[in-house]
Amino acid sequence: MVGKVLGIRDLEQFSSRRSSVYVDPECDKFFELPLFIAASSNDITPKCQCWQFSPGKEPALRSFTEIKQLLQQNKKGDVKKILRENYWPINSAIRSQLWPALCAQHLTKQNLLDGFYWEMVHQVFGTTELSERPIMLPAFVDATHCLPYHLTSTGRAVADRIVNVLGYDCPDITYSPVLYPITAILLHFMSEEEAYLCLAGLVGSKEKTFINQTKLQHEVTWKTVMQIAKKHTKSAIAYFQRICPGQKLERVFMDWCWWILAGLPFQHLVRIMDCYFHEGIKVLYRVALVIINLFHKECQSNNEWSPDNIKNDIGNALIKFCKKIPVSPAKLLHAAFSIRGLSTQYISRIFIKTEMTLKSRSVLSSGSKQLIKSRSSDNLPTSQSQVNIQMMSHTLTIRELHSESCRNLLFTLWSWLPVRITMYQPVLLYTTEEHGCSLTTFYVRVEQHEPTLLMIKTCNNEVFGAYCSSRWFERNVKDDKGQRQAYFGTGETFLFSLYPERAKYPWVGIEGDRDLGHSSELFMAADSKMITIGGGEGQAIWMDENIRFGKTDGCKTFNNPPLCPSGDFEIRVLEVYGFVGI
Repeated sequence: MVGKVLGIRDLEQFSSRRSSVYVDPECDKFFELPLFIAASSNDITPKCQCWQFSPGKEPALRSFTEIKQLLQQNKKGDVKKILRENYWPINSAIRSQLWPALCAQHLTKQNLLDGFYWEMVHQVFGTTELSERPIMLPAFVDATHCLPYHLTSTGRAVADRIVNVLGYDCPDITYSPVLYPITAILLHFMSEEEAYLCLAGLVGSKEKTFINQTKLQHEVTWKTVMQIAKKHTKSAIAYFQRICPGQKLERVFMDWCWWILAGLPFQHLVRIMDCYFHEGIKVLYRVALVIINLFHKECQSNNEWSPDNIKNDIGNALIKFCKKIPVSPAKLLHAAFSIRGLSTQYISRIFIKTEMTLKSRSVLSSGSKQLIKSRSSDNLPTSQSQVNIQMMSHTLTIRELHSESCRNLLFTLWSWLPVRITMYQPVLLYTTEEHGCSLTTFYVRVEQHEPTLLMIKTCNNEVFGAYCSSRWFERNVKDDKGQRQAYFGTGETFLFSLYPERAKYPWVGIEGDRDLGHSSELFMAADSKMITIGGGEGQAIWMDENIRFGKTDGCKTFNNPPLCPSGDFEIRVLEVYGFVGI
């Protein structure tokens, strides 16, 4: 077992243990960077590296204690500002505490604590001793991008072991090429167990995306970056298309994450990670846009990047450019965070639109047909799911309809669900028939589940409802000022009507890239007195605290008509479904 890894603050007492210096032969200058020394004879990271400091007077830097207090107070906005503005040296000891604390925010599996990792290591390998034999990597790892970032052979073996254990514990990960590089980066600043816990937090995060885990997510992400770049780097995109008419832009953007992870110098990458571990993948989006603009500028002024030199392979030229990037980490991040009009809501809108387009075509670029088919054959519920729902549901049982027609209602509703959800078994979480008409009981039984499917049957036999993409618990989440957010949810939320009319009403933001304003993003709202879905000049669905009466209007979020003719309705049955295994 690799021993406990010690930080820079402990180096003096271990100075006599330091062995030969690692020097990258491509670097002209180097400074000693003894990142970590393991208690065993084999070190994970080399005792020195060739990354350079930028000269100049260092500003006063914030301490981990200050940041920890802000994290405990849930002042995420203040933490974000500090992380963006504080340029700790690459060998600063703060990251040994800072990175684990940032990643712990996103950790959802509490059983990962208290020795869980080493129990998993023993379960997978039969021992906690680090084998001298090579370890076969999981199928989700891209063998061509196992970037070690100057780890020693022991460090690489530890990284191999971590991703194997993570793959064993998270079988839903089917494709995640960036997981290994991030593992290697983490090991420069923390122990093996801490690195695993960090990855578990990033992979399991519900509120933000950090690491893509399927081929679908991977493709949607690079296509989202491409769409954003077409808007925010128009001149650069037009230039590339003009000098390389034979190259498809798609091929360039498929490798966008490697501009950063495989191209940028390590000191740039470490500073990006400071922000990434808090804010998520949108940090990488911003950096990618800056790289495109900088490369475009250099192409026009530097003969090394002239059209004749790059026209045959812009993608490879971009990575080479990143290795020699002409700006400091500070200037790179300053430019990235200065991009306007790149809100989380805008990115989410582009991402969801791209995802829905891919799903509607049922085509992915690599092995996708098999992936989708394995998840949902013809996008219909399995026979077991049909039996479960028909036995449980009172909303889909309508006396005026034959049983076959009621079954068709289920098929219609199922076809509207996101493809990834149809692979899971539905489970009835709450029904007024069994659990009573109480909003308090509703929250107790439903609030921690994501997503949920709400189905309402009125006393006039109208059947309608909503697919709700976020947890109802988010009604309690507070913003940076300590105020509860009025609305929450994402653009994957949609409304539907099943009887007497059948119709789906998706989020209006999917239809275009234009900014539709605040009223178009009022997905879900709730408190102790009511539940609301959809807003803006009306509420698509509103229910009172006794879950007895409700009303429905047209709203801007979904551009829907009232879901029942009278507008006001009395609830006969409310059912809420979750999905097992998510």
